[in-house]
Amino acid sequence: MSDHGNAIFDLSHKVIVVTGGNGGIGLGIAKGLARAGASLSIWARNAEKSADAKSEIESLGADVQTLSCDVSSEEDVVRATAETLERYGRIDVGFANAGFGAGQDPLEMSLADWRHVLATNLDGTFLTFRELGRHMASRDGNGKLIAISSISAQSGTPMQVHYAASKAGVEALVRSLAVRLARYDIQVNAVQPGWIVTDATRPATQIEAFSDVVVKRTPARRWGETEEMAGIALYLASDASSFHTGDTIRVDGGYAVF
Repeated sequence: MSDHGNAIFDLSHKVIVVTGGNGGIGLGIAKGLARAGASLSIWARNAEKSADAKSEIESLGADVQTLSCDVSSEEDVVRATAETLERYGRIDVGFANAGFGAGQDPLEMSLADWRHVLATNLDGTFLTFRELGRHMASRDGNGKLIAISSISAQSGTPMQVHYAASKAGVEALVRSLAVRLARYDIQVNAVQPGWIVTDATRPATQIEAFSDVVVKRTPARRWGETEEMAGIALYLASDASSFHTGDTIRVDGGYAVF
């Protein structure tokens, strides 16, 4: 990358953690970062999916490790952080992407069901950012923390209230950490994807009535692809966003404004 326009997005000296980076939006992000030269540590629970993702990312010429990690477990996150540092010596960027949702009537939802979703989506983001933030602040400062939120953080989702609440909480966490960590030159932001085709959402794309509503409501008139999350990820991970913090950026084909 010889010219300045490309150099500002060069990640060849960056070590980046992507939780849940073995599939869906996380893998789309990881592949985009790999193409920009980053070294990657993928934290996820499914070993088979992680092995496939590792091969796919390595085919792009990137250095990548995969670690077994349940982000809702404090012990797992502390261990994964240590193992990443043992391999690479530093962590420059962290994407808190691991998360899931489950359709359920809130009037029938148990407290255990509620807490199960929040444990991964909200607690997991907190634990990941706490450990990575501690590391970044303890060295020379400078770093990036990016959370993957959802348009459900601002839209009514009657059958996924726990998911929506977790994502709204993630965005509040991002704003607060952005203020706390700014003194260390650490930027903290969130990305709010719209309707993206992933393994989790693919069944919904096959429900004609539902998919038609999504497409008609989206000015781009289609579902998004996971690879289309790579551009915003590259910007937020790179030096190009050095004065951009505490923000939530939507990538939804115009869904939220229509």
